[in-house]
Amino acid sequence: MAMRWDPDTYLAYADERARPFLELTARIRAEAPRTVVDLGAGPGTLTALLHERWPEAQVTAVDSSAEMIERASAIEGIGVQHADLRSWRPDSPVDVIVANASLQWVPDHLALLPRLIDHLAPGGWLVLQVPGNFEEPSHTLRRELAAQEPFAAHTAGVDHPASHDPAVYLRALQELGCEVDAWETTYLHLLHGEDPVLEWVKGTGARPTLLALPEDLRARFEAELGARLREAYPETGTDVVLPFRRVFAVARRP
Repeated sequence: MAMRWDPDTYLAYADERARPFLELTARIRAEAPRTVVDLGAGPGTLTALLHERWPEAQVTAVDSSAEMIERASAIEGIGVQHADLRSWRPDSPVDVIVANASLQWVPDHLALLPRLIDHLAPGGWLVLQVPGNFEEPSHTLRRELAAQEPFAAHTAGVDHPASHDPAVYLRALQELGCEVDAWETTYLHLLHGEDPVLEWVKGTGARPTLLALPEDLRARFEAELGARLREAYPETGTDVVLPFRRVFAVARRP
């Protein structure tokens, strides 16, 4: 069963989440693609930017979350498809495939890359971006807390996102015959409000853990995690700094 996502929670930091997408897609040198697919498109707000860039293209947002697809379906100019990117297959070869902050949820997603490349038309583009901060306190504190009782009885087996270094994606895509550009960037997000890091992780990495907990334990877990995150990411007087490493790869099929 697909995990239930909350578009409003995810979009609480829409500007910060958009920056990697913009930097990723800026490296696509396709001038007039006919078909563009956004795999793991979420609420479709960033997919809409692909339509603005290529208004003549057929742009499709693909996501496994019914809640996200419902939100994306209200955006003019893009099509939507409710599908899991692990089993998604286009009807015909695609000119541009974007996988922005989605592959980290797929275990062993390197094994998925050959099939995605096969879905490209000659000269087509596969571009991906994944978080590379899974050993930062925003993730390690959650995993440590979830492994403790009374939470562990409910969170055992919960999905945890994971990714690789840029060189791994570079080599994997080169071995598939692609021309590749890979890099990483660490953003320093300035967050505001009450428990902003907790609010950030509730929209993404912590969501599977939270959904696995019964309501009473969920509130307890959030309170404890919030306290630990406040200590790890202290208020500076004006904001909270959240370092966020992201990994990028842009591949062009011959």
